[in-house]
Amino acid sequence: MEKLITEGDLSLLKDKNIAVIGYGNQGSYQALIMRDNGLNVIIGNIRDEYAKKAEKDGFKVYDIPEAFERADVILMLIPDEIAPEIYKSVENIVNRKEGLILDFASEYNVAFGFISPPKTSDVIMVAPRMIGEGELLLYKQGKGYPVFLGVKNDYSGKAWEYAKALAKGIGAIGKPGGIAVRSSFEEEALLDLLSEHTWAPILVASIKAYFDIVTEKYGASPEAAILELYASGKLAKIARAMADIGIFKQMKFHSTTSQYGQFTRAEKYYDILKKLLKMKQKKMEWRFCKGMEPRANCW
Repeated sequence: MEKLITEGDLSLLKDKNIAVIGYGNQGSYQALIMRDNGLNVIIGNIRDEYAKKAEKDGFKVYDIPEAFERADVILMLIPDEIAPEIYKSVENIVNRKEGLILDFASEYNVAFGFISPPKTSDVIMVAPRMIGEGELLLYKQGKGYPVFLGVKNDYSGKAWEYAKALAKGIGAIGKPGGIAVRSSFEEEALLDLLSEHTWAPILVASIKAYFDIVTEKYGASPEAAILELYASGKLAKIARAMADIGIFKQMKFHSTTSQYGQFTRAEKYYDILKKLLKMKQKKMEWRFCKGMEPRANCW
């Protein structure tokens, strides 16, 4: 199968009942896009403010066990730390519904064995590399967005086709800019966790350290420091350029002074940060989270 995928057959899902479990950041936007694409969508949620929002948005909302009973396709879009408990409460339903399609946007629990779907289900991964609000914004602009696709269990023999269809249903592929990368549950979990424990906190720490030093040691005003760091939106523009043309090609938009500073200092920091990444990688064992709760304390 191709590594990069740009299309899916939405007709595979047209006659199926799709339950979105959780109406938060991902669930709400994916549900809205699927409904707009003509799919039959219901919401499974506890009775809270998210359920009220789903009802206000025009969806039928059911308790999670009933949503599982009614659905042919399940999208598990609830936080990692509560997903195993929720799944355990409906596991008997899943086990007796032969041919159920189970989709996970976060692969953490399946990869680490906290959730073990039955062999009688298609278990797929449709994992957007985009925040929910961004998914809907791009969809309204007639654009797609990147997504990881994977299959953990192919009971029907059509699990990959269902994954591609669902990726199209949530607006990821089938439009300009939309691309699906073939991956796996284990790879997605690894990349996600390493990002959350390495470069992402390093970025936050760098910003805070810069702010503290320039304001406390050099007397810069907090307002000017924050503007220079991120409030101007320059950082977001640089990140956008990296995504569009690449990390090195976007350097042409920087001054020669900026280019000099970035290239010479990046080389100095590289070895230090690579050692940190390797330390994290050595700790990355597929049993390291047994009994962990919540996930943030995993490492």
